[in-house]
Amino acid sequence: MSEKTADIAIRRDAEAVAATFPALLVEAERIAQTVAAGLHGRRRAGPGETFWQHRPYSFGDPVSTIDWRQSAREASRLYVRENEWEAAAAVYLWRDSSPSLDFSSLNAVPTKAVRASVLAVALSILLAQAGERIGLLGEERRPFHGRGAPSRVLEALMSETAASSVPPPAHPAPGARIVMFSDFYTDVSGVEKAVRDFASRGANGALVQICDPAEEEFPYRGRVEFRDPESRDRLTFGDAGALSADYKSQFAAHRRALENLARSTGWTFIAHRTDRTANRALLALFTALGDLRRQA
Repeated sequence: MSEKTADIAIRRDAEAVAATFPALLVEAERIAQTVAAGLHGRRRAGPGETFWQHRPYSFGDPVSTIDWRQSAREASRLYVRENEWEAAAAVYLWRDSSPSLDFSSLNAVPTKAVRASVLAVALSILLAQAGERIGLLGEERRPFHGRGAPSRVLEALMSETAASSVPPPAHPAPGARIVMFSDFYTDVSGVEKAVRDFASRGANGALVQICDPAEEEFPYRGRVEFRDPESRDRLTFGDAGALSADYKSQFAAHRRALENLARSTGWTFIAHRTDRTANRALLALFTALGDLRRQA
C-alpha cells in the first residue's frame, strides 16, 4: 500500500468515527437528562470548599464552624456553615475495546460497543453535573471535569486503538470509584485479578456487563456457523438448538462468577441487555456510585 493510499484509508476511517460522534453524544445526553429528571438531590455535608447550607448549631459542633454573621441575624440562635461533601478521588471509567463488543444480532439493536459508549458518556454527564472528576482507567492524563468533560470522555473512547478484554494496570488513589463496561466474555480470573488489585488499593466500583439478547436467549436452531470475532475460528453445528441448555447453563455460571466477585470485594454488578432501555441501567449505576461515595 502506498503512503498516499494509506493516508486516504486513515482519513476515511477517521471520518467514519467522527460521523458517529454527534449521534452518540446526543443519545447519551438524552438518556442522562431523562435519568437526571427523576433523581432527587443527593448532596450532603462534609469536607469540601463549596458552601451548601446553614443549619442550627448543635451540641458538639466545633465553634470554628459557627457563622457569626448569619447568627447575628437571629438573636436567639447560632448557625453553623456547612460545605458540600466532595470526594478527593475521581471516578474512573473503562470500556472494553475488544472486537467481541462489535456485535448485534438485530438491526434494531445497537452493538454492545455503542451501548457501552453511550452509557459511559451518559454517566459522565451526570457525574459532571454533580461536580465529579472523571478519568479513564490506565490513562496518564488528568481526570476531566466541568461541562466539557463528557465530550472529552467520548473523544478519548473513540480514539482508543488498543483492543483488550481486561482492564489495564492502574494505580487509583484510595477512595476512587471505578466503572467497567464490558461483556466480560473472557476468563474471569483476569477480571478478578484487576478488581482485587483495585480493591486492595482502597478503590471500589461497579462491573457493568453488556449483552446482546441473543447471547442470553440463544435463539439459534438448525445449521448455524459461529465465528469468533477475536480470531479466525469458526464452528459449524448441524443442530444448534441442541446446544441451548448447555450454553445457557455455562452463561449463567459465568455471570454468577462475576456477581460473586463483585459481592466479595464490595463492588456492584449490573447486567444490561442492549434491547432494553439504557435509562434503568444508568440510574442503577449512578445510584450505586452515590452509595459507594458515601461509604468512602
